[in-house]
Amino acid sequence: MGATLSAIKLGYQPLNDAVRANTGEIVINDAFGERFIAASATADKTLVINGTPGNALGCYLDGAKITVNGNAQDAVGDTMNDGEIIVHGRAGDALGYAMRGGVIYVHGDSGYRTGIHMKEYKEKRPTIVVGGESGSFLGEYMAGGLLIVLGLNSGNRAPVGRYTGTGMHGGRMFLRCETPPDDLPPQVVCRKATAEDVATIAVHIRRFAELFGENAQTLLAGTYFILTPNASNPYKQMYVAN
Repeated sequence: MGATLSAIKLGYQPLNDAVRANTGEIVINDAFGERFIAASATADKTLVINGTPGNALGCYLDGAKITVNGNAQDAVGDTMNDGEIIVHGRAGDALGYAMRGGVIYVHGDSGYRTGIHMKEYKEKRPTIVVGGESGSFLGEYMAGGLLIVLGLNSGNRAPVGRYTGTGMHGGRMFLRCETPPDDLPPQVVCRKATAEDVATIAVHIRRFAELFGENAQTLLAGTYFILTPNASNPYKQMYVAN
């Protein structure tokens, strides 16, 4: 059916009602902090958002595709189950909070606690790709899934803040940089990624490059470090079945 909507004229509640009532391509103009856009949206919807959507964009997303032509606020993809979210600008704190499926691509930076409580189950393996840098507490209490931070324009430094992987007990993180973070907690193991390791994330790097006009070969040729949970750390023993 499709629709073109003005977020600022409708306000967040009527806007969300209109999104739920429509299928097909939904274009939302004049976004200016409206919350909960596309909450629980399914695969029969494709959203294009022009402006800056508010907190919890795509929360509980269940198959829809969302493209944001601008920045996004906090908690993008909160408890997302399936689908794809593409942010052409930056994203706020708690990107992918408790995410359990689907993919989020952010061209710019993300805030604190990106990927906090991410989890996976069987074929559900959530993925977040951040093109710029991520703030402190990246992958906090991470239980599964994949985090990739590419560090565009970061130089040689690690493209993360402090306390990366605090409480991590599952999943993997890839950081594109020449030197890893120097303050990793004891429950995180860090090593330089091999060519075989990088090959496992190539599909996401190529998709990122396609979306944002970057060079996939240049990105894939960079140095990556891979972060995984220490098998003997207490968080893994508490939360992950052997």
